[in-house]
Amino acid sequence: MWTLHNEGSYAARVPATRRAAPTDSPTTDEGAAPAVAPDPSPGTDPAGFPMNLQRVREASGLLTAAAMRRLDEDLTWYRELPAEDRSYVGLVAQAGINAFTSWFTDPERPPHGVSEIFAAAPTELTRSISLQHTLQLVRVVVDVVETHSDRIAAPGGERDLREAVLRYSREVAFSAAEVYARAAEWRGAWDARLEALVVDALVRGDGDDSLRSRISALGWSGRGNALVVVGLATPELDEIRTAEIRRVARRAAGDALVGIHGDRLVLVLGGEGDLVAAATSLMSRFGTGPVVIGTQVPSLTDAPRSARSALAGLTAAPAWPQAPRPVMADDLLPERVLTGDYTARATLIAQAFTPLQDAGGAVLETLSAYLGTGRSLEAAARHLYVHPNTVRYRLRKVSEITGWDPLDARESFVLQVALALGQLGRG
Repeated sequence: MWTLHNEGSYAARVPATRRAAPTDSPTTDEGAAPAVAPDPSPGTDPAGFPMNLQRVREASGLLTAAAMRRLDEDLTWYRELPAEDRSYVGLVAQAGINAFTSWFTDPERPPHGVSEIFAAAPTELTRSISLQHTLQLVRVVVDVVETHSDRIAAPGGERDLREAVLRYSREVAFSAAEVYARAAEWRGAWDARLEALVVDALVRGDGDDSLRSRISALGWSGRGNALVVVGLATPELDEIRTAEIRRVARRAAGDALVGIHGDRLVLVLGGEGDLVAAATSLMSRFGTGPVVIGTQVPSLTDAPRSARSALAGLTAAPAWPQAPRPVMADDLLPERVLTGDYTARATLIAQAFTPLQDAGGAVLETLSAYLGTGRSLEAAARHLYVHPNTVRYRLRKVSEITGWDPLDARESFVLQVALALGQLGRG
């Protein structure tokens, strides 16, 4: 254990004005002793400050060794570091103690910041140590200096040294918080730009390897399916509200990306749960007007297909004023065909006309007669020379084959457009 240097008796270290007056000193007429300067408070003696400073300088090696022992005893993350990184942390601790000694000579000047203290370590170390680790490191060093203050400080200067340590540690902690806050703000801005690039690439249909690496950098887990939701953005949408939408979307779906394209809000949702239900829960985040949910795809790399269907659906949605909100892009196939969407045209033919044509029998003929006679069972039966129940039975077969019910007004319109497209293709 480090011991104090022999500085002589306490009386030899204090100035003469603080010593008691001799008993044989003359008195005044009233018998009082001559005036003696008042005893200053502990630690304020001008001679004590240089002594404190000298002792702190001489004890820097002791404090560094004690700090390293405490780090090894108290901090699990420090023990798990490689030997090289532990040595760099030792340099940081020593730099912090030396910085305190330097500041202690002139407390009026600003203390060294965290960036200056960490200058002794390589950049890789500062990237691997979190704000929590930094504050733990500062706390251990402060506690070590405070614990040894009674042995380091000159008699009467212990309180001044402890207060100086606490003041310095507070400034260093605030400096660390400021550094990490700036880093977090910069990282948030970078993530926002990267997210905007990813969403823009998905909307444009890009799916190269660079897109996969960018998606991974944004923390996309890749579990479950994915889909794209498109609608108008609210007029007051800013960075703060966008960040709030991102947080709410991630709570609802698991994975989420948010993009602003002009006056449109684009959400990319992913996860293993019900993504349609998650998208429905986010309707209040969109502005007025239709909101379209794109086709659900097995992974984010297939999201361009979902984005194309959602954007095409948003363009075609005004043609169906009674559409629900949100509406599935596949429910807008006829309207998308009217806007020139080739994908919607191919989908209708593949899902409706081709299966009916392959079914054989009179199913396709019965559907054509039913739609061509004003959706009347009796009129279609007379046209085909069959009983109305036969027409009804064949229409049920149409519903089983295609998934669209000819007896429903909206779905019969979908079948009629599919029938027309198939007839044109066959012709």
